[in-house]
Amino acid sequence: MYFPRPLAMGVALALLAGSTLAASPTSPAELQAAWLAEARQSNPALRAFSAERGRSFFSTTHGSDWSCASCHTNNPGQGGAHAVTRKLIEPLAPAANPRRFSDAAKVDKWFGRNCKDVLGRACTPEEKGDLLAYLLTVKP
Repeated sequence: MYFPRPLAMGVALALLAGSTLAASPTSPAELQAAWLAEARQSNPALRAFSAERGRSFFSTTHGSDWSCASCHTNNPGQGGAHAVTRKLIEPLAPAANPRRFSDAAKVDKWFGRNCKDVLGRACTPEEKGDLLAYLLTVKP
């Protein structure tokens, strides 16, 4: 069967875009695997993420007024509210909110925004993985 060249190119681009989206991590385990591979580039000795480091990261202010718990509360299995706007925030722990950490684009967006607010910089892959390791231990 013959396809005009522009149509064939469009189909090829659509298939390529679809395969890229399909390869995007969409579960906490897939996100952690991707972050572990990335973290090992700068720390080859890293074997696993730490829920304890993640818990500490979550509750520490990192030299500013805010910590993750400032908005997400000390119990990320419950809802919170933004420290300034008071906009309600759904629970962060995946056990309490299965939609959390299921969309890689949203995860990137919120880590990007919140890490800059709390740390004044981007979170490292190790920090993200440790935080998620902690959140996976939190029950609603």
